[in-house]
Amino acid sequence: MLKKFSLLSLSAAVLASMSVNGVPTDAQAVTLKWHTFIPPVANPSKFYKPWAAKIAKDSGGKLKVKLFWTMQLGGKPTQLLDQAKDGVVDIVWTLPGFTPGRMPRVEPFELPFVHKDPVSTTLALQDFQAKHLGPDLKDYHPLLLHVHAGFLFQTKKPILKMEDLKGMKIRAASRAGVWMLQAFGAIGIGMPLPRIPGALSKGGIDGVTLPYEIAPAVKTQDLVSHFSILEGHQPRLGTNVFTLLMNKKKYEGLPNDLKRVLDANSGRNIAKAAGELWVKIEEPGRKVIASKKKNKFHTIPAIEVARLKAAAGPVFDRWYDEMKKIGVDGPALVKDARAMIEKYSK
Repeated sequence: MLKKFSLLSLSAAVLASMSVNGVPTDAQAVTLKWHTFIPPVANPSKFYKPWAAKIAKDSGGKLKVKLFWTMQLGGKPTQLLDQAKDGVVDIVWTLPGFTPGRMPRVEPFELPFVHKDPVSTTLALQDFQAKHLGPDLKDYHPLLLHVHAGFLFQTKKPILKMEDLKGMKIRAASRAGVWMLQAFGAIGIGMPLPRIPGALSKGGIDGVTLPYEIAPAVKTQDLVSHFSILEGHQPRLGTNVFTLLMNKKKYEGLPNDLKRVLDANSGRNIAKAAGELWVKIEEPGRKVIASKKKNKFHTIPAIEVARLKAAAGPVFDRWYDEMKKIGVDGPALVKDARAMIEKYSK
């Protein structure tokens, strides 16, 4: 069970975990434009607001990250990767899953039941990035790859067995998630996060696969009534990979002292803090859901979980076929992803 925590102390912990010695003295002031699709009230802001503040502090105010939320700088969530690549903005935080096939080598972590928890999976992603993700990230300077706590069913009708999913229209964030839902008998629909409230309220979808923490941002506490996790040591169906990516030329053009500040607040230096925060922000999201008397929490029994896992087998085969088309050894990537997660789960 997650322990109660203070958001203020949590933010302080994030800041402390991103430490760097000394303050640069030889750099000109630089402001980086950071762009994302979520609103500033969403729980992930509890990571990125302290992160931006820490960079300003460590640089003595000479490197600042200005945060732009909810696509304030224009475009659609599906265009964020290109915005960073083309220099429209300096940094983006987004999901590669919004543009299926764009970064296929990260997808083993999004396949059903591979993920365990956000700390071990995020730490594993750092190893996996160094070994496998060069081709996918060649157009960017990666600052962090991480995951959320894992998605569960959030639906208008209860889900306690696989038959309950038949014909339901359920949103997923990635193609692996869509394929998983199809394998379960549901109608999987890929959809960026901002479109969820309208789709739920107008009947375009019957539910979503999301973690608790993001529920208040898309109002699932009001728009659906049933929340289903899995019995056993792996209570979530899977997760999604998030990428914090910087324009490559912008990074290369920074003075060396500011590069050092950014490097100290990137990658392995902040991965554990990111994983731990995404564990902890589940609790306030769940509390918002529980505050509505209409909402009910369910646990899908182990016998049904086994059926879901068996049904998910073809999802892997489908992904392996897609990887074969681009000359990538899919089974080897999945094997490595599982081994790396297991390494950090011990």
